[in-house]
Amino acid sequence: MPDYFLDIEYNNITYGEKDVNLKEFECCTFNGCDFSQCNFIGVVFIDCTFNDCIFSGAKINHVALRSVFFYRCKMEEVNFAMCDKLIFEVHFKECVLDFSKFYTLKIKGTTFVDCSIIAVDFMSTNLTEVIFDNCDLYRSEFAKANASKANFKTSYNYTIDPTKTKIKKAVFSLADVKGLLFKHDIQVT
Repeated sequence: MPDYFLDIEYNNITYGEKDVNLKEFECCTFNGCDFSQCNFIGVVFIDCTFNDCIFSGAKINHVALRSVFFYRCKMEEVNFAMCDKLIFEVHFKECVLDFSKFYTLKIKGTTFVDCSIIAVDFMSTNLTEVIFDNCDLYRSEFAKANASKANFKTSYNYTIDPTKTKIKKAVFSLADVKGLLFKHDIQVT
């Protein structure tokens, strides 16, 4: 049975490879913590907040993220696709998620605000009603994703092939609609 921690604030801790394994955190706040060396196993985060934390390169296999908020976190090359899919709910603000993977996840209603989302794998992901607010989506891949009702209006640098991605009722800005036409090799001025 995992160790259980409720309503605790953790500040400026650098965690080792196995330091958080087999632990459950609920309503906890992590400030300035470094998880980059972690190889998470059997870890649960419920209603937790991460401020200014580093997850870049961390192995988050077998992690449950349930109503978790990330603010100003560095999360490069993180494979979210290996997380526990039961009640998976995450939100990001001012985070760097470059080269991460959300492949096949159901992240309906997730919010990405002011994030760098460069070369992220959203292939076959359910992005229904996801909000991409002022995010850089350069080279992110959306093939076979369902982005119905997703909001891309204030985001930029995306290239989405409407023949390979469901975008029914998705919202885009007129200025960046060229990201939907790239494959036709036309010029929009």
